[in-house]
Amino acid sequence: MRTRRAWVAPTVTALALIGIWQAVCSFGLVPSFMLPSPVDVVAALVGDVSLLASHTVTTLEEAALGLAIGVAVGFSVAVAMDRFDVVYRALDPLITVSQTIPTVAIAPLLVLWFGYGILPKVVLVVLTTFFPITVALASGFRSVDPDVLDLMRTMDATRWQVFRYAKLPAAADQFFGGLRISATYAIVGAVVAEWLGGSSGLGVYMTRVRKSFSYDRMFAAIILISALSLALMKGVDVLQRICMPWKRAGRNQS
Repeated sequence: MRTRRAWVAPTVTALALIGIWQAVCSFGLVPSFMLPSPVDVVAALVGDVSLLASHTVTTLEEAALGLAIGVAVGFSVAVAMDRFDVVYRALDPLITVSQTIPTVAIAPLLVLWFGYGILPKVVLVVLTTFFPITVALASGFRSVDPDVLDLMRTMDATRWQVFRYAKLPAAADQFFGGLRISATYAIVGAVVAEWLGGSSGLGVYMTRVRKSFSYDRMFAAIILISALSLALMKGVDVLQRICMPWKRAGRNQS
């Protein structure tokens, strides 16, 4: 019953919004060239399915590679910030300031420096994904109960043992929360980078259909990007259940 309530409400809300959208288009309240109907968007999605699939593969490659590097960089920086207090004080404000710079402003510079290949796309994804990982892990490492740390030190635990058995489990929940955010940022970052140049990718596809005023295909690409982001978030949830079985066991007991 609880599972049913969890998906019934958002499904009904989504269907209601789609119905309102279709009614607005059917009654001509908004011109079709400005707002295509859901039927037109689905038709465009089905008609361009092979082309969209090829562009999607490129975007997923860029997003996956950038996300993997971003997670590795964020993890390394968070560990250094936890290990050395001077590193924490030095990097914490810089990492925060780095997120105040719009990615749209950085992307043209990356294209100018690295060309129109895959490298600037991956770099932009790394820049947009490492921040949630770093912040989540740094906060999680510092959330360990001091009494637990004192207990492990009295038992002559090494730094690695303290990290492995105390800090890492304490930060796991926050890590996966940051990973969900980074997963969505990865797709968006790759698409934004593709807007500024390239030969394939959903961003390139959107740029081309926008120039031809095919807004039904533009909406189809937007829906596909949203679906990819949701799929990645679901994948993170599955990975969390695998890596944190104790959380699932506690939920079942409650």
